[in-house]
Amino acid sequence: MLVQFTVKNFLSFREETVFDMTAINAYKEHPGNLIDIGTKEKYIRVAAIYGANASGKTNLCAAMVYFLRIVAESFNNVSDDYSAAIEKYYDPFSFERHKGNSEFEVVEILGDYEYKYGFEYNANRIVTEWLYRKNLRTNRKVVIFERTTDKIEFGASVRKECDVYKEQLPVETLALSFFNKLKLQTDTFRYFYDCIMSTLIVPASIREDARLLEKYLPGLVDNDKPKLLEFLTAIDTGIKDIDYDETEKGIRFVTFHRGKDGREYPLNLYNESEGTLKSILLYIYVRKAIQSSRLILVDELNIKLHPLLLKFIIDLFYDNDSTAQLIYTTHDTTLMDKKFFRRDQIWFVQKDEFGYSELSALSDFKVRSDASFEKDYLAGVYGGIPYLGEFEMKEGE
Repeated sequence: MLVQFTVKNFLSFREETVFDMTAINAYKEHPGNLIDIGTKEKYIRVAAIYGANASGKTNLCAAMVYFLRIVAESFNNVSDDYSAAIEKYYDPFSFERHKGNSEFEVVEILGDYEYKYGFEYNANRIVTEWLYRKNLRTNRKVVIFERTTDKIEFGASVRKECDVYKEQLPVETLALSFFNKLKLQTDTFRYFYDCIMSTLIVPASIREDARLLEKYLPGLVDNDKPKLLEFLTAIDTGIKDIDYDETEKGIRFVTFHRGKDGREYPLNLYNESEGTLKSILLYIYVRKAIQSSRLILVDELNIKLHPLLLKFIIDLFYDNDSTAQLIYTTHDTTLMDKKFFRRDQIWFVQKDEFGYSELSALSDFKVRSDASFEKDYLAGVYGGIPYLGEFEMKEGE
């Protein structure tokens, strides 16, 4: 379960920026929107990020994606035709001569422990890296490891096993990735690595990534078709049945619609609307997330989805038996309403004249009890909206 994500000097986020899923205890509205694990703090199930075009919303998603890719790929062997992950995913703020190091940090909760992990890097090496663990019941904190350019030191729980390998750690490889690959008695590295990599990233274009449907949809049709059809009926797609067959060219999906004559007629799945395709893929991801308490990240969730369908998807996460979380960016302000969201669930990204993106939460502002979140946002009270100058388009004489 995600608690915090921090980024610094990555794309338009030049300064340290913290995205926090911790709920504000003073807010009493919508308790069902929160995850309660029995500690003093509660956590947000769904967070919406608003902002103008080119404000940095997608860059915040990209920061999370790059963080995951570096963790996943930094252990790969480097050859003449392959760049190190830190070189490939080093993309600092552009509008300065001195590029500096980029930095990511994540705070996650796994069971009874809170883990804090992060690293600072540039195109050539890992500069610093750290992993700490806190027992949520006793509040006791321990160091798993701390790394600088000169050395790496391990905490007592892993020191005996890890010390013998520390000289083999390449400068361009994360210690977390390195020790996750080794066969160690301690499961600390594997446990936390698996937690990070369980994050689900929904692709921006479904038609460009039909492989995901080919990978997951057959199993869903075979094992849980009634639930899928129930979902497709609930969102009013008109689909009465769905099936597939395997051909030499790949998997062919077919949906069935009822005609005016009462008969069912087949339709190639990819002739369905973009909204229907996106809804099916989202259902696959949401089902997987809720069943295994995972995080989903979606850039521009509102695209191709009616606002009511967007609310339907969001409401699936308000399940008290799961700690699944959804973070999404959007332009759609329909749901920016106190009837649906708490103030600590709504975030804004805006960019200044020098290209610096800034992140703020609605909870950072003084909001009247009778305020309309949507109206105030569109009026520019919270930032995160485009500043439109005067422009005329005239035909040439």
